[in-house]
Amino acid sequence: MEHNEHELLRELAERYGVAFDYHDIWGQRHETSDQTRRAILDAMGVRVESPDAMQRALADCADAPWRQACDPTHVMRTDAPAGVWSIRMPAQEQEDRDIILSWDVRDETGAVRQRGQAGPGLSPVETRAVDGYRHVRFELPLPAGLPIGYYDVMVKGVSESRQVDGTLHLIVAPAACHVLPEFQEGHRIWGLAVQLYSLRSARNWGAGDFGDLNTLVEWAAKDLRAGLIGLNPLHVLNNTRPFEISPYSPTSRLFLNSLYLDIEAIPEYQLCESAQQTVQDAGFQRALAALRAGEKVDYDQVSAAKRAVLESLWTTFYERHLGGRDLHDRKLKPETERGRAFARHVEKEGEPLEMFALFHALAEELRRQHPLVLAWREWPEPYRSPQSASVAAFRVTHRARIRFHQYVQWVAAEQLGAVAARARAGMPVGLYHDLALGSDRNGSDAWVYQDVLALNADCGCPPDAFAPQGQNWGLPPADPVRLRATGYRMFIELLRRNLVYGGALRLDHVMGLFRLFWIPQGMPASAGAYVRYPVEDLLGILALESVRHKAVIIGEDLGTVPDGIRERLALARVLSYRVLYFERTDQGDWKAPEAYPQQAMAVVTTHDLPTLAGFWAGRDIDVRAGLGLYADSGVVQRAREERHRDKQRVARAIGAAGLLPPGMTDESAAAQPMTPDLCHAVHLFLAHTPSWAVLANLEDLLGETTQTNVPGTVESCPNWSRKIALPLERLRDDPRVHQAASALRALRSLPSAGQS
Repeated sequence: MEHNEHELLRELAERYGVAFDYHDIWGQRHETSDQTRRAILDAMGVRVESPDAMQRALADCADAPWRQACDPTHVMRTDAPAGVWSIRMPAQEQEDRDIILSWDVRDETGAVRQRGQAGPGLSPVETRAVDGYRHVRFELPLPAGLPIGYYDVMVKGVSESRQVDGTLHLIVAPAACHVLPEFQEGHRIWGLAVQLYSLRSARNWGAGDFGDLNTLVEWAAKDLRAGLIGLNPLHVLNNTRPFEISPYSPTSRLFLNSLYLDIEAIPEYQLCESAQQTVQDAGFQRALAALRAGEKVDYDQVSAAKRAVLESLWTTFYERHLGGRDLHDRKLKPETERGRAFARHVEKEGEPLEMFALFHALAEELRRQHPLVLAWREWPEPYRSPQSASVAAFRVTHRARIRFHQYVQWVAAEQLGAVAARARAGMPVGLYHDLALGSDRNGSDAWVYQDVLALNADCGCPPDAFAPQGQNWGLPPADPVRLRATGYRMFIELLRRNLVYGGALRLDHVMGLFRLFWIPQGMPASAGAYVRYPVEDLLGILALESVRHKAVIIGEDLGTVPDGIRERLALARVLSYRVLYFERTDQGDWKAPEAYPQQAMAVVTTHDLPTLAGFWAGRDIDVRAGLGLYADSGVVQRAREERHRDKQRVARAIGAAGLLPPGMTDESAAAQPMTPDLCHAVHLFLAHTPSWAVLANLEDLLGETTQTNVPGTVESCPNWSRKIALPLERLRDDPRVHQAASALRALRSLPSAGQS
């Protein structure tokens, strides 16, 4: 590549936020290659096939803002000066001082909150020739005194020869995220974490559901006096093994997985004889018994059983509450209060729910016509764009099927909403949800937001000690330029729909607000590069939605964390996520409890790491050895020896805090399996930290040894499938859980919501 072409490519990559280099976890510098730059820019839709194309792309970067009357989006903070905004328009030089600018500031209801006008007599702050015309730019003070929220500033510029119109999406954000007042008063809380699908009960259909969650919440609030219940992501999945069951690779992050529905608790079930006959059939009951008894969740069978009954329930709802009318009309005409509740939900959820339901109705129909075509990018061309005329026609002719998918989401929202309300009433925080980093490129989110996502790239992370070859998570990243150009609508919708059901939200890989490691498709993870994101805008929106929903935000800040990121998150009142396994000094020893930060959530382990008992037994080493992930037996032996030393270091830190069980030393602790007393000591160790929240995994308290997910594996491990050992009916009386709860609440005495 000629030097000039290299410089053009480098400059263009810089304009689009592609980082010049990065330092890995060992401090080694990696420079982004021209091949990677070219591939990432191509994934962003930037033409880079020749020096001329790059010159045109650079010119477009400079000229594009001048082709709009104003910027698409501006995020301002209530704790900072309002600043200025720019208005641009074509104008002949003699017209400059005759130009009149006027604007209305409209809030989310469409009401005008402010009006303004400037000119004539204005002087432009800058001029530029664009597309053969002279353009001028004026600067005006941003509207002041607005409460937090979302606004449209509708602007008009008028000269003797020209009129331009534009809209600035103005977002007024608070300085920081919501924090429980009790945290600021020195209180600390504890909670219980569970993978919802893993819950056993005598009544569920083979996977934990919202009915089980309700039971767990009542027990944890009343008997254990926990402050929150932590959950895996509840996002929509296809629920088909082995590739489409990971909650961190959903088809949509906006809506709920119907796998978690408590079918028999849906009101229509009591009215639907056909559904009751289906469920009470001896064969169906035998199938349910087998699904309950299985050690792993059979996603396909559980999902199929629920979907079959849901079809009948929808028919009953349609006939009883919508009058069995033709549904071609977009506006519902319900006949009962329950029907009106559905209509209100559909109206409130608006276009996002409509598009989600439309995608699934369309996917069903096209699968019938083309059984081998599963991915929407392989659909017949007219259906690949949500804005096409063919999709619009389908939307009219298949309205009833679209309503079915809206109904499924409505009953899911009803059930989870009721549990969330109960949790908030009995706990300081309530439900603590997890927002996955991205979604499957073949899912509904990717179809709806294809104008924002870079579908020809993946995100992941560079090589580190955990993954020496790097990681490719197979999720398409959002294009930061398009994200801002669309007013951050996808990011806002994600936050709103994931914050509505609880008092806390964990952001998976929170560093993605700052930068994300892009891997062009077809290239190894080690060849990726970081792309920068508009972090101040994203943090502002995060704070706004957090405050509106009165929800605490936790950022999963593990892995390669550049300098300054944790400090910036702390200023935004985003809690750090501290994992016991990683909290070590530079010398390799485990940190003392007092070394943990206050503004944090402390946990023993995560879904991608061994359970506490599994760590102690070296089960993760056994699994990796069985999969051939070690070079030879010598490496395996060294890993076992290092694990023994790590266990001694953990026990030594616990002993230094005065928390080891009587008669136990660091040597004896490391030499024996994880016992209930030692597990208790580990959790007491975390409870002594100043961190605002401590989360205990249910599987750790029960001594489970198989980890939830082994990264990099699919069919070789029972990822996202294993059930806990005890059903809920027996769990309530388990002494290990009660012992841990008693100790944790004694040290973290924040009263429940019902007691405060």
